[in-house]
Amino acid sequence: MVDKRTEQIKELLPVYFIMGSSNCNGRNPVDVLEEAIAGGITLFQFREKGESALTGKEKVRLAERLQKVCQENHIPFIVNDDFELAIELDADGIHVGQDDLAAVIIREKFSNKILGVSAHTIEEAEQAIKDGADYLGLGPIYPTRSKDDAEEVAGTEIIKRFRDHGITLPIVGIGGISPESAEQVIQAGADGVAVISSIASSSDVEETAKSFLRATSK
Repeated sequence: MVDKRTEQIKELLPVYFIMGSSNCNGRNPVDVLEEAIAGGITLFQFREKGESALTGKEKVRLAERLQKVCQENHIPFIVNDDFELAIELDADGIHVGQDDLAAVIIREKFSNKILGVSAHTIEEAEQAIKDGADYLGLGPIYPTRSKDDAEEVAGTEIIKRFRDHGITLPIVGIGGISPESAEQVIQAGADGVAVISSIASSSDVEETAKSFLRATSK
């Protein structure tokens, strides 16, 4: 039997938009986020990384502005990796990778918040579940330019493998996913797709977000 929290998390994952200032091709990230929300994104993660990423007070100010947009539109605001920032802003959740602060520590301090964990192996997934993760991020499904430290391309097979192993926790696929390939990711067993550049760098952010929503709703 699937519990209520799991169902709630699944409902948040179909179009999971991830963005920071360096992903917007020089555009105002606030405008990009507003257009993405108009297009139907279901969850937002603030990920301020890369060579030109903001730091210190500038990073906090941008996070506050993006969080306000999310709050006004009832979209949960997730922080990538930066536990102190998540605490400072009272974010709705945090997403961590295998090299970040351990999920079990975050769950202890962030007991009622959304916790996402990136996993690449069954063992990592099982540990994340034990630590209290609400969902798993699997990938990169396809080649991606958005993450300098990306692992080898896993394909949709990684999602099928996790499901075949009996992992029932909500899963979001990430890495190089386009509106055209999103349906394949869902068919493999994912509950949603996490997208950075396909939306953030689009010439029509709203329409691209809509196309992802259509693809994940089939």
